[in-house]
Amino acid sequence: MNSNKPERLVPDMRNVRYGEVLGVFARDGRFEAEVFGTQLINDCPQELWETLDATEIAAEMGAIGVKLNGPRYWTLDAFGQKVAVAEPVLRDFNGITMRRIATVDLGEIPKLGPYNETKVNRGVIFFWDEGQTIHELVNPEGHAYVMQALCTGVDPTMTPDSLLSLGERLSLPEGWSYRTRVLDEELIVDTTATIATVLQDEFENSYTLPY
Repeated sequence: MNSNKPERLVPDMRNVRYGEVLGVFARDGRFEAEVFGTQLINDCPQELWETLDATEIAAEMGAIGVKLNGPRYWTLDAFGQKVAVAEPVLRDFNGITMRRIATVDLGEIPKLGPYNETKVNRGVIFFWDEGQTIHELVNPEGHAYVMQALCTGVDPTMTPDSLLSLGERLSLPEGWSYRTRVLDEELIVDTTATIATVLQDEFENSYTLPY
């Protein structure tokens, strides 16, 4: 047994629903987002999610803008260690309790839109099981970003099954590709001591670079 292998602490996360509120702030000449999420608190009830108003939330938070990120469903299998990367403040958003879980450095000029990398300080370990089907975006350099969550906010019909043919619907940048494959061994993405690199496609499905 490998004593250096990270421990799984929260199993059975595949297809678990959650939602996030991202508040954007201008600080010290740069833009930064604070990420509040329902992960491990509640499943982001649809009837409450539909009442959220980004403009009103931005005013309440003192943010220059707010992004409602979701609803989303995990396409990974388990969580491992979580380290504190932001004071875990609890906040109520129209009846939905969320915790501040991460910060995002958006830089001096944020790069918006799909297929643009974002650096996220999330401090957590993700696991994908051997034998599970994963979905990846591959950039022109051959680097593969594995999907960590699908989104139903843009397309409410998005499901795990629909991901098999998602590549036919994507408007991929030149040199990019989408692929689906079955893992022949467990995949572990550990960002407890590093900054995660993530991006989204045009349906706001989220992908992470495994290293």
